[in-house]
Amino acid sequence: MNVETNRAQKGLAGSRMSNESFITLFMIGVLVALFGVACAVVPNFYLPQNMINLLTNNWYIIIVGIGVSFLLITGNFDMSVGGVIALTGVLSAYFCQAAHVSQNTLANGLGLPYGVAIALALLCAMGVGAINAFFIARLKVPSIIVTLGTMMLARGTAQVVTQGAQRNTSLPDVFGVIGNMAIPHTSIKVSVLIMVALVIAAFIFEKTTVAGRRTYLIGANPEAARLSGIKVAQHITCLYILSALLAGITGVLLASEFKAGVSNRAMGCEFDALVISLLGGVSISGGFGSVLGMFVGAVILSVMNSSATGLLLSPDWQFTLKGVVTFLAILAQRYALDRRKG
Repeated sequence: MNVETNRAQKGLAGSRMSNESFITLFMIGVLVALFGVACAVVPNFYLPQNMINLLTNNWYIIIVGIGVSFLLITGNFDMSVGGVIALTGVLSAYFCQAAHVSQNTLANGLGLPYGVAIALALLCAMGVGAINAFFIARLKVPSIIVTLGTMMLARGTAQVVTQGAQRNTSLPDVFGVIGNMAIPHTSIKVSVLIMVALVIAAFIFEKTTVAGRRTYLIGANPEAARLSGIKVAQHITCLYILSALLAGITGVLLASEFKAGVSNRAMGCEFDALVISLLGGVSISGGFGSVLGMFVGAVILSVMNSSATGLLLSPDWQFTLKGVVTFLAILAQRYALDRRKG
């Protein structure tokens, strides 16, 4: 009898979903409720094209959110991504611009082939990630301090290259192709497909690879991970370089979409990436979260922004609404987890 009871208890324990899955499903419920409220109060919010826009307009935040989420799971921040987006976009334009064609310095670049220019711009982005990793993983400087510093360094460099403006002349025609290419007979751009591919790849990495499991172990207990043989500094270094690369890809795509390298591009993007990660259930203290949850958080943020625009709220009130809903959603997550444990 006792043996059967024990087996039954083990079966129940094994069938119980993880807290991670529970929070993801909980936030999907929040998303459905929020969407229902938006449909009730915002005219024409339920139209098919608007629903497509909800999933496609925030592609750049989702790409950046992948790297930010993985680092949050390890207990680290990356606040440099907005600056890296601006820097990479500006450098991709500068490297492509024809050389010595005008007396205007903003119209002159290095005249490099497009592929070479993009590769060099992405290498510069990864260089910022390497700087972050050196100070955080090797010198043990707090990540939020280092990445805020490199954010300003990257954006400051972009402002120097553009003289505080933008570079949008003397660019080859190929520069604007990838950012504006769309699936035939639809408004869905290739950038969205790249985002989907990266989310799927990140989900596979997170759930099925040894490196993905190590990310969670480091976040749960870095010292125990080190004692178990995990090269913690090396792993965090790779994640920072990956995060910078994802931000660099975003910068290249945005520069191509608008056919310009702009020094103030993606202002505040690092905070939006942090918000969607937290909305999706990624723990700010590390060891908990998922890419799928981050994606759900991004859609919640998109619904909030679209609803505020549909209600003709001023930017100030939109920012306030985003803060209130984010705060309430995180409190709801905490309450749901505490009730579940109780």
